[in-house]
Amino acid sequence: MRRKERQGLLIVHTGEGKGKTTAALGLAVRAWGSGLRVLILQFIKGGQRYGELDAIKALKNVRDTIEVRQCGLGFTRRDESRKAEHIAAAKEAVREAEREIVSGAWDLIILDEINYAVKFGLLATEEVLRLLREKPPALHLVLTGRDAQPEIVEAADLVTEMKLVKHPFEKGVKAQKGIEF
Repeated sequence: MRRKERQGLLIVHTGEGKGKTTAALGLAVRAWGSGLRVLILQFIKGGQRYGELDAIKALKNVRDTIEVRQCGLGFTRRDESRKAEHIAAAKEAVREAEREIVSGAWDLIILDEINYAVKFGLLATEEVLRLLREKPPALHLVLTGRDAQPEIVEAADLVTEMKLVKHPFEKGVKAQKGIEF
């Protein structure tokens, strides 16, 4: 079988276990280190400082080919009173993703927690599938978040499901800075 030199992949990190965003960020660092242009759009995170923001900022200071943008307003399950605002932010994030996907400016785009945006009813599955159909052949696109819809899994080239075996939260341990955020 003849292998293609460069084929943009559609990658999904999903499942109940920890590590979906972490795996995507590791891939972003690898891609950046290989000279690829990387954009990370975070669909849920926003308004809070996370360790990855400072790490990406440091990388960007070395070579300006990596960027992270927080598009969300924070976790919706804790903030039902602002559901309409969360929906508006998610829809704007989809528009931004659409512009960037077709721009030709990036080699890898990560749509962090977009599966959560679907799960929480902020976006319809069809809106995400439309983004996938617009992906140019050479662009690598990564989607993260629990409960990836079957249609998204079917469209993907690579799907990794993180399985929860054990978590310190079960023992009452709070999320640890630098590990969970």
